[in-house]
Amino acid sequence: MKSSERSFARRIDLTSLQLFVAVCELGSIGRAAEREFIAASAVSKRLSDLEAAVDTALLYRHSRGVTLTPAGESLLHHARNVLFGLERMQGELSEYADGVRGHVRMHANISAIVQFLPEDLGAFAQAHSQIKIDLQEHLSPDVLQAVHEGAADLGICNVPATAAHEGLQSRPYRSDRLVLVVPQTHALSTRASIRFEEVLDWDIVGLHAGSSISLAMRQAAAQAARPLRQRIQVTSLDAMCRMIDNGLGVGLLPDRAFSLMRGVGQLAAVPLDEPWARRALRLVARDFEALPVTARLLVEHLAPAEDGDTPT
Repeated sequence: MKSSERSFARRIDLTSLQLFVAVCELGSIGRAAEREFIAASAVSKRLSDLEAAVDTALLYRHSRGVTLTPAGESLLHHARNVLFGLERMQGELSEYADGVRGHVRMHANISAIVQFLPEDLGAFAQAHSQIKIDLQEHLSPDVLQAVHEGAADLGICNVPATAAHEGLQSRPYRSDRLVLVVPQTHALSTRASIRFEEVLDWDIVGLHAGSSISLAMRQAAAQAARPLRQRIQVTSLDAMCRMIDNGLGVGLLPDRAFSLMRGVGQLAAVPLDEPWARRALRLVARDFEALPVTARLLVEHLAPAEDGDTPT
């Protein structure tokens, strides 16, 4: 390391980086000070010292709070990577102290968690009892962001075509098909299949607005130039089924998720006759080859490489 690089490293302290990230997330020095239990004047001094250390302005200060300068945007990205790396180091070292040889941080969407991961991760845990898996449920866009920023080693979600251009690689994991879920007494319950445009005639019980299913429904409704009568939004698949069972609307679910929830109400499933109803869940990482050994073992378990399989 060059002497100038060593000098720069000595001028940057972790506490200032943590406070800088807090200010950026909250948009206010005062709110960051409250969250971090430190005086606002001390936070302001830390930020001024940080700007002096990098020899450039990091924040625009105004009456409503602060916003980032271009240099601040760059530092925020690197600061998050540094702090994530330290958290990972601390977590892994503490696991070694407890006799666990490593852990993998994974984020996944609700479809993967409900339909496939319990069995897949259970089998992995039996084969690798000393590897701990930290799993969090998030919407697909948030899964991609977490992997991109280094908050998660691996992600499983629906991957848009733009993901490869955001510096991410992906591999096939599982696939599912969306079905229309209705009460067994509903007029549509005996249909062999249905187009989504017909579904638009009914009130819809939907998931969170940012979920991949909700995004697909909104796009399909817009293409049909029809309103989406989504009266109720819930955050879980079982809550959706209970709402539908009580006559509050119809909804779209992955086929296997519906099969696993057969006991939630008197419901029927009608296959959705749309190309976008067939969905691919993919395993996502920044660089599969650069993952820790523990994460690579999990990748191989979840998505075994096939001949000619090239990450995208």
